[in-house]
Amino acid sequence: MTPPTELDARLDGAARAWLDEALAEARHTAERPGDGYGTAPWELRFASAGRRLGADAVDEARVLLLRTARVDGPTATRLYQQGTAAERRAVLLALDALELGPADGVALVEDALRANDTRLVAAAVGPFAAAHLEPHAWRHAVLKCLFTGVPVAAVASLARRAEGDGELARMLGDFAAERTAAGRPVPDDLHRVLALTGAEES
Repeated sequence: MTPPTELDARLDGAARAWLDEALAEARHTAERPGDGYGTAPWELRFASAGRRLGADAVDEARVLLLRTARVDGPTATRLYQQGTAAERRAVLLALDALELGPADGVALVEDALRANDTRLVAAAVGPFAAAHLEPHAWRHAVLKCLFTGVPVAAVASLARRAEGDGELARMLGDFAAERTAAGRPVPDDLHRVLALTGAEES
């Protein structure tokens, strides 16, 4: 994620002041988690950040809010389940920086990979997925990217996880054969991933 100093440069004075207030509320929640009832003030700002900060800064700002609030698994899950697609994307982008149990984060990643929203798919295959998805689920995540047109450059640690993966190579071969039989083009990214596995194309 973009460091706060770089984020500053893309915000005007009013937006920066608004974000400073939101971060102060998030810090208060992190330092005194038992205070108050109902929705924390920073969560309301998390939801409205797009309107206040604009598309160029909102992802980074929402991730910063999540990190500052030291969001736990149940809170991340609630924000994801109740959020818009943009809010869900921010939760996914933040997963690697949050103190979540692997099971909590994996459940959110797997949910996003069942969607057809390419923005969610791209966000789901980041560092958290690379570190925690089991091989079978990770292979299907790669295939999901190819199927939906998400560039495989979005897949964190692709080269490391694909290296020597014969099962992934087989799945890629089957996918390519299906596309060819249907008269559809085989994505260039498929050949790139297949090369990473070390398998030779026939």
